[in-house]
Amino acid sequence: MTVHGTTTDRYAGVHAAFAGNLATGADTGAAFCATVDGETVADLWGGFADEAGTRPWHRDTIVNVYSVTKTVVALTALLVADRGDLDFAAPVARYWPEFAAAGKADVTVAQLMSHSSGLAGWRAPITRDDLYDWAKVTALLAAQEPFWKPGTASGYHAMTQGYLIGEVIRRITGRSLGTVFRDELATPLGADFHIGLPATEDHRVADLIPPAEPPFDPATATALQHNVATNPELDVADTRSRAWRGAEIPACGGTGNARAVAEILAVLANDGASGNRQLLSPAGCRKVLEPQTDGRDLVLGMQIRFGLGFALGGGLMPNPNTVYWGGYGGSFALVDLDARTTLAYTMNRMSGGVSGDLRAIALAMAFWDTPTG
Repeated sequence: MTVHGTTTDRYAGVHAAFAGNLATGADTGAAFCATVDGETVADLWGGFADEAGTRPWHRDTIVNVYSVTKTVVALTALLVADRGDLDFAAPVARYWPEFAAAGKADVTVAQLMSHSSGLAGWRAPITRDDLYDWAKVTALLAAQEPFWKPGTASGYHAMTQGYLIGEVIRRITGRSLGTVFRDELATPLGADFHIGLPATEDHRVADLIPPAEPPFDPATATALQHNVATNPELDVADTRSRAWRGAEIPACGGTGNARAVAEILAVLANDGASGNRQLLSPAGCRKVLEPQTDGRDLVLGMQIRFGLGFALGGGLMPNPNTVYWGGYGGSFALVDLDARTTLAYTMNRMSGGVSGDLRAIALAMAFWDTPTG
């Protein structure tokens, strides 16, 4: 299967790994992009945008990236904070007074960013259609009691985090999170990423191919995991609907491609700069590295360290100051602040994992294995 795009000679191993995923059927259609010092050094795409193989994956093909959306949401929050309008250490209720209900007066914005606010899901039953009703889902979160004592542990806020951070940003700016992201980041950077996709772009969207297995095993799931997975239960087919694509679902509803993700996050990797534009201060970027939680996540069931909006790489990555996150089915984004590098992978054939998978890791390893001489 033909791989399109370019890599510099130094990163030929990445091209081979990407081609291998397509050749074996691990990928149906996919894209990978890497930047170093703000320059794109690998930009690859190939395969098909549909399972039947009737639509080629083009340079401008975009796809729902599920929780990789959280990475650009985090950058948007960091931008608002860097301008002095948002204090991560402040109580959420400073910006959103109704949020203080049910014992949440002291919950901080940093706890929303690090999945430790205790609001990993909704206590009241909701439907998938409710995800399109911003006022309803945010009001329910503001009114409810946390599932655990905020700040004592992380519990992945798979669906709720985007609404929580988004409502704080809306209260501060008077604009929706998707609008702030578009006006302050996507448009200035010329990035093809959307939190709320215009109908005019529907023809470019690849079809996600659902995984064979659910994200959590119903036989062993805890009550909290069951709540997060089933209230509401996501249907991958919804990502093909105009309602889903057009809505702002900032935890998992973003639509874009690897190039857009890597080039947006390059702002973090390069001390807040993009070309001759300074979008954040260097100190504002490095706030992403401030550890917030370290322990077994109550939803993901794994040991993880969260900073402000990303997982912290620690000993898992070649350089210590690395942050990352992945999306349901396999999409992945990484920012190495030491090497001033970003990596991003997007695809349409989904695995069952909720936060990335081995396809992305293999591409990252091929990138890191590049000779330095």
